[in-house]
Parts: sequence; structure tokens; C-alpha cells
Amino acid sequence: MKMSSPSLADAAANTMVLIRPSRGLFNLDLASVWEFRELVYFFVWRDFKVRYKQTVIGVAWAVLQPLLTMAIFTVIFGFFAKMPSDGVPYPIFAFTALLPWTYFAQAISRSGTSLVGDSNLIKKVYFPRLIIPVASVVSPLIDFFVSFFVLLAMMIWYGISPTWGVVTLPLFLVLACATALGVSLWLAPLNAKYRDVGHTIPFLVQLWMYASPVVYSVNIVPEKWRPLYGLNPIAGVIEGFRWALLGTERPAFHVIGISTIVIVVLLASGIVFFKRMERTFADTL
Repeated sequence: MKMSSPSLADAAANTMVLIRPSRGLFNLDLASVWEFRELVYFFVWRDFKVRYKQTVIGVAWAVLQPLLTMAIFTVIFGFFAKMPSDGVPYPIFAFTALLPWTYFAQAISRSGTSLVGDSNLIKKVYFPRLIIPVASVVSPLIDFFVSFFVLLAMMIWYGISPTWGVVTLPLFLVLACATALGVSLWLAPLNAKYRDVGHTIPFLVQLWMYASPVVYSVNIVPEKWRPLYGLNPIAGVIEGFRWALLGTERPAFHVIGISTIVIVVLLASGIVFFKRMERTFADTL
């Protein structure tokens, strides 16, 4: 009698997968994140549906928030305080900065508490935990691109044409994402262990905004302080957005350069820190 070969189901049933925490400071296993990359899409789509479910105006909130903030800044800082705007109308000067800033603020606010929000999932299912903050950083890009079309309409209204520097805009967007991810990779594990970190994130975002050139130009910062000012990673991103889209004069390239170096260090150290703290997520969450 001919013996039948074991089925794939039987083989799978007899296969045991052992999951162990990574060892070593630089054992990052980033390849597994790429293998589970489809999960990023599902997390982003879930966050988008939850964010705008049962809302009256839906995605229009992505436009209203920066527009209303721009209007307030224009009245207070543009009309009353007479802040310089590098030779462009203050409303579009502020809105161009609010575009990357709003994305950055939303990204770190969501990803900073993302591990705690998905604690039940982390305890039950295995997948690279790095995907959770990555998805939380990618999700606000939807709002960003919706608001970007409003900025284009404003540029047409004010008769502003982008210069050749617009070709560098994707680079500055990547730097904005890297900045948000680097900060999130520090905040999310810390919030998983110390829950009061989540309460400080809104306050941190508020302080960080006034420490960034959102309502003012980096050109008002004294020359001797600009290298120190460039240590703020989002400062170079905002300055780059204004230069790429509005063609502002005398862009502070040294601020952009210093901020880029800080972003690279922040992201690299954040990945190492996150992977090190990842070993205890199931116990602390």
C-alpha cells in the first residue's frame, strides 16, 4: 500500500516557532519591519477611520486646524506685533510653516502614546513593535497632503510662484518624517514605562512650537545664536519648507545643515533605544 506524504497542515502543526528578545545593543533586526510592511498600511487605515468616524465635516478638519491657527497668528503676530515675514504676506508665511509643524505635532502626539493604546495587541500577537510608531508617524501625512493643496491655492491667490528650490521639498518632507519618528522612538517607550510622559507631550509640543520659527523668521535670531538654534531639528525643516516653496531670501543653510545632523543622530539613537526597551514591553504595558 502506498503511503501518503504528510500534508502542509500537518507540517505546520508540528513546527514550533520560538520568539526570543533580541540581544546586543545593535541587534536591530530591521529586516523584520520590511517583512511586515503591510501592517503599516492597515494601522494607518485604522487610525484614519477612527479619527474621522462619525464626524460632520470629516477630512475638512485637516484644513480647518491650520487655517484657523494661521488666522490667529496673522492677527496677533502679523498685524499687532508686526513680525517680519521675509518679504512675503504674513498669512502664507505662517501657513507654510504650519504645514510641517502641524504634521510634526500630530505625529509625536499620536505615536508618543501609540504603544499604550495598542497594549492589548502587543501582548497577544507577535509583529515588529517598531511598526506601531512608524504607522503613527505615517498616518498624519494624509492630513498634510490635504492641507498642501490649500497652500497651493494660497500661493496662486497671492501670485507666488515656487522657485527651483521646490525640487528639494520631498527631501524636507522626509526630514520632517524622520524628525517625528526619531522623537517618537524615545517618547513611546518612555510613556510605556512611565505613563506621566504622555501627560507632558501636549505641553512639550506647545513649548516646542514657540522654540521653532513658526510665527517668526529664523533671520531675527542673532547670527551668533543660529548654530545653537539649529540644534532644534524641526527648525531646519520649517526653514527649508519656506525656502523651497516661497523662495525666501537668504535661507539659513547652516541652520538646515545642523538640524539635519541632529535628525540623523536622533533617529539612529531612537531606533537603538526603542529596540532595547522593546524587550520589556509585554511586562510594562
